[in-house]
Amino acid sequence: PEKKNVFKLRGEVEPTPGSIQELPKRIRFVMDVSGSMTRFDDEDGRLKRLLQATTMIMESFSPYPHKYQISVVGHSGDSAEIPLIEYGKFPDNREKRAQILRKMAAISEYASSGDSTIEALKLAVRDVVKEEADDYFVFLVSDANLRRYGISPQEISREMSVNKKVNAYAIFIASQWEEATTLTKELPMGKGYVCLDPSLLPWIFQRIFALKMLRDRAT
Repeated sequence: PEKKNVFKLRGEVEPTPGSIQELPKRIRFVMDVSGSMTRFDDEDGRLKRLLQATTMIMESFSPYPHKYQISVVGHSGDSAEIPLIEYGKFPDNREKRAQILRKMAAISEYASSGDSTIEALKLAVRDVVKEEADDYFVFLVSDANLRRYGISPQEISREMSVNKKVNAYAIFIASQWEEATTLTKELPMGKGYVCLDPSLLPWIFQRIFALKMLRDRAT
């Protein structure tokens, strides 16, 4: 039964059943386009996985513009905020989506060494609440290559928790030496996910939205 649900959700994120939503949810995706994505792509296909994840995000949320306002930014050693998709300007055809993927690949290929994860997360949490919404979410999508730059799970957790109105999560799509699993365990429960198969992203989003709804009902 669980497998059936995964395939049912594949490619789309449906609005949470039973929820009354007057305003759209505002969601910012913070995508890791650092040089390590290209540098280690031959080893484990992490750049390909990033582009597949981005495609899955674009295809999953595009049927529901009235339910979700989506922004996608990249971050690398050169910048903590690289605009890719603005709120209300979701790509509505295959060519526009392909342009975004080409841009991401090019940024990663020429990115300087370094990491802007913490600053990118900080900016995303600040930006997502600039307009009124039903709810606010930030998803940090990373290859988990963080300890190399001295970034700890505690720092990530702290930035996730700065604004109580914002529901922030980390999704790790690549890992060396089990680093993604270790990071996920050290983040607050339910705040970190390892997803090495991008086709399972819609299931993760559904799970996060459903758990958030249950928490809201319990309070």
